[in-house]
Amino acid sequence: MPRRFKVAVWSLSFVIWIWVSPCRAQNSRATPVSESHAVGSPEEQPSPQPGSINGTVVDQSGAVVAGAELNVARDGRSLSPEVVSASDGEFFFPSVTPGVFQVTIKAQGFAPQTVSGKVSPGEVETLPLVVMSVASAVTEVSVKLTREEVAAEQIKVEEKQRILGIVPNFYVSYVPNAVALTPKQKFKLATRTLVDPFTLFVVAASAGVEQAQNHFFEYGQGAEGYAKRFGADYADTVTGIFIGGAILPSLLKQDPRYFYKGTGSAESRALYAISMSVIAKGDNGRWQPGYSNILGALAAGGISNIYYPADDRNGAELTFVNAAIGIASNAATNLLQEFVIRKFTPKLPGRGAAD
Repeated sequence: MPRRFKVAVWSLSFVIWIWVSPCRAQNSRATPVSESHAVGSPEEQPSPQPGSINGTVVDQSGAVVAGAELNVARDGRSLSPEVVSASDGEFFFPSVTPGVFQVTIKAQGFAPQTVSGKVSPGEVETLPLVVMSVASAVTEVSVKLTREEVAAEQIKVEEKQRILGIVPNFYVSYVPNAVALTPKQKFKLATRTLVDPFTLFVVAASAGVEQAQNHFFEYGQGAEGYAKRFGADYADTVTGIFIGGAILPSLLKQDPRYFYKGTGSAESRALYAISMSVIAKGDNGRWQPGYSNILGALAAGGISNIYYPADDRNGAELTFVNAAIGIASNAATNLLQEFVIRKFTPKLPGRGAAD
């Protein structure tokens, strides 16, 4: 009995195993398919609905900024085409993939701004006011001096020119293309020469020599006679410098200075120096007859007839003779300027030219 019972039990167990095994195999094969249909492939999943971003761009005063260029990106990749803020400063990105984003804003005259945020599927993300700051980048500025300012700087250099560091040499330009002086600058240079201590010293010494020789005896001797001689000599200096160096050059638009040549053969330089006694450079940069110098010599001689004693006044003929002597004297001085004086004049703008 027990043995028959065991055989029956084993037989029943075998039948059950035979029946269950295919079912288990079938279930084993069916489960992945069922799960596959439940999960689905990525391609079959629906894309998340895009969101939108809007906002307003203003400056630090609260005024709207129109025309600002905005770009929305994620990890350096643009998420939407670039937009421009409207006349009311507002902007709108209509279709942006959900997630974290960065909006970059650029506008002329303002420093670039970057705003971050996160947009959810199907939602509109409204950014806080985007406040633009004025650009603080260093801007290169080109500063240009006016012609008058350039001439003023050149005059400052000329006013430092002194032969042996003592004798004024203001009316010589060692810059061949020096800017023309304005009338105001011509009078300023003349005044600077007249009040120079060396000019006053020369006038005082000349008056002393004249008194010692009893020249212009009508003036007498003593302090009064010396004062008259000093006044007459200084008047000659004033009229000569002002008329020939300021008044006529301003009216005739000519430059009263001697322009140092310094190049070429000795002969060409000598001819240039001599010609400069009757030729002047116009304010337009062109060479022309030196009316200022010639007429200045004549005018100074004529005016001196007003204050010199009657016996020492020059007639018309002597005035022209003195004018010719003055022109010849200028020619001799120009030769010295071209070949000698420059070597004894310190504080020059440069010493590249030949001496």
